[in-house]
Amino acid sequence: MPTIAETTVEKIEMVFPEHAGAPGQIHGGRMMEWITEAGTMAAARVARGQVVLGAMDDIDFLHPVKVGEIAILRAQVEYIGRSSLEVGVRVWAENVSTGARSVTLNSHLVFVSVGDDIRPRPVRERIEPRGATELALVEAARQRREQRLARWTKRRAQSQDAEPRTTSNRPPTAQGELEAPDTTWRFESVRPVLPEDALFGTTMFAGKLLMALDEAGGILSMRYCRGLVMTACLDAMDFYAPISTHEVVTFKAGLNYVGTSSLEVGVKVLTEKPWTGEVRHACTAFLTYVHLGPDLRPRPCPPFTPETPGERRRWEAARERRELRLARVKRLKAALAGDSPAEKG
Repeated sequence: MPTIAETTVEKIEMVFPEHAGAPGQIHGGRMMEWITEAGTMAAARVARGQVVLGAMDDIDFLHPVKVGEIAILRAQVEYIGRSSLEVGVRVWAENVSTGARSVTLNSHLVFVSVGDDIRPRPVRERIEPRGATELALVEAARQRREQRLARWTKRRAQSQDAEPRTTSNRPPTAQGELEAPDTTWRFESVRPVLPEDALFGTTMFAGKLLMALDEAGGILSMRYCRGLVMTACLDAMDFYAPISTHEVVTFKAGLNYVGTSSLEVGVKVLTEKPWTGEVRHACTAFLTYVHLGPDLRPRPCPPFTPETPGERRRWEAARERRELRLARVKRLKAALAGDSPAEKG
């Protein structure tokens, strides 16, 4: 049985201008795509087969990776269930001029081992944690798993209540936390799922979905702020339904909260079979963006006052997530102080 360290996969990318969102720094969705790629490789190696992303824990961008720097992504399997694998992914930014490295973000992803029919398949391999550090990683993964199970139960119930059913060629508006008619600031985009979007078979690769999801939230944020924005956080996200090639994906973004220089946007993802009109709720994500000035430093957002019951409900929920996020980032910075790939051997 391998140790956690022996499951490590390292992915290294040079950040080019084509990878940028705000001028000179990486697009948040691109980084999410890279994280998913690294995690998929680590999970697939241990599962000895194909895997799909089932959930993603909070991603907090401590600082962006700049164009011309090197992004170092290290993924390792930290927990294995019956058919699921939790993978921790940590990212460093390396300045090629000085050689200095700093941790830019940390995340955990849950993959499901699947067969050719995209149904869960048991993982035969087990991991054998070595030392106190790896034992602590396994225990932390167990705690996150319990939190996810509770979250899935709650959100699945909400998703089923809001799931639209239709045989029309035009999907109806889904009534849910992002589709309430009193949402003042909204953005919607639609794209087809092409064969090139699938990693294997006909299932859309989650990294491609995350890239498009972040773009939808970013466009709404830029329109509201009338300026550039940078992705700062993705709160825990769960996938409720797979997305297949030749389906049509709709991203419904709505403004939830505005702080001093940051704002939260919720994005609900619906997938449609255009030949039947069936629409399914694929996932919902909550993203935080920071408004940037011409100097790429945070600047105040235009004020926003929630007025309707729906706006006030979303505002309060977002404010609770913000408090949890601030505490989480504080703990993360303390835990990662002085960390670098070289120190891991």
